[in-house]
Amino acid sequence: MSTIGQDRPPQEDHARFAAVLERELWDADTSHIWSPYSVGAVLTLLAEGAAGRTRSELTDLLAPGGDLAEHVKALDEAVAAAEGLDLAVLNGLYVPADLPVRADFEERVRARAGAEVDLVDFRGDAEGVRRKVNARVGEVTQGLIDELLSPGTIDPDVRMLLVNALWVKMVWLDPFEVGRTRDRVFHAPGGERKVPTMRRTGRMAHAEHDGWRMVSLPGEHGLTLDVFLGEDGPPDDRTLGALYRNRRGEQVELALPRFAVDSDIALLDPLAATTAPVRALATDDADFSGISEEPLKVDAIVHQSVLRVDERGAEGAAATAAVMTMAAGFPPKPKRFTVDRPFHVALRRGPALLFTGHVTDPVDPGPARSGS
Repeated sequence: MSTIGQDRPPQEDHARFAAVLERELWDADTSHIWSPYSVGAVLTLLAEGAAGRTRSELTDLLAPGGDLAEHVKALDEAVAAAEGLDLAVLNGLYVPADLPVRADFEERVRARAGAEVDLVDFRGDAEGVRRKVNARVGEVTQGLIDELLSPGTIDPDVRMLLVNALWVKMVWLDPFEVGRTRDRVFHAPGGERKVPTMRRTGRMAHAEHDGWRMVSLPGEHGLTLDVFLGEDGPPDDRTLGALYRNRRGEQVELALPRFAVDSDIALLDPLAATTAPVRALATDDADFSGISEEPLKVDAIVHQSVLRVDERGAEGAAATAAVMTMAAGFPPKPKRFTVDRPFHVALRRGPALLFTGHVTDPVDPGPARSGS
């Protein structure tokens, strides 16, 4: 079944942000997954509360034109509620009672899906705050991420936490048949090995551009999983744009491994290394005057993400936290799309990428369970 006519590509600035940061996270020998939605949600709030160089660096990464409105709209639309949709989100602001937070910034947080603003005691009970936030993230992510904040992440010097958490479960519109899954050779960086590979033949959105190929697998509620095959690193934003523009419904003979990927990433260094470097937010020159009159800087940005794909669909969870301290006719012959070497994936809904990453050596999550 093809839904190419109703399927929109990611919003341009959001796709560019994802491609730019993906290049810094990509490693030819290691699988990873991350959530442009979750990271983007936290960075966008930081940008909205920033000024001067701190704001310009963030907007250059998120929305080079300087207008965050379309990026925010894409993020909000991606997690919009729908009857029967398995999706949960948290956008949390955690501050002590003695930190004066500007009313308009608090309103921005409260306007986001899953908003939670809570007073906490970093100075008197830092470990209690860590456990509380981890518990909320675990609740939202259905237990897939139960320790976003590791021991030592939160200490008495922390002044503010911005947290996003996301969980989504996707069911294919046209599920794979479990009985057709067979072991197939996968060409991993460490050598060939056999992995359980799902099979399906039918009409799917397919595209080719400059040595890259993409197939899109639609799910319920506007969710779509894109699978990319190419060479020499992840696709850049121009390649992504061309692939999405070139999509058309074609007969495809697809072979795709079941896979599970999870990642735990510290983001300050990758953000500083992008082609639109973000550095000022972590220095004593950081300007978050739109958040509070107290001088603040970002001490850490931590991110965890999980994605599992099987015959029934996909399940993903992600969480991001910014820890802030004070500054100093005849049917055509099907096109074969055999995923037997490292590949890229993106799970999206509407104009935003919920997850994207790279699979070098698939870890089998096991066959789909009926009704799961």
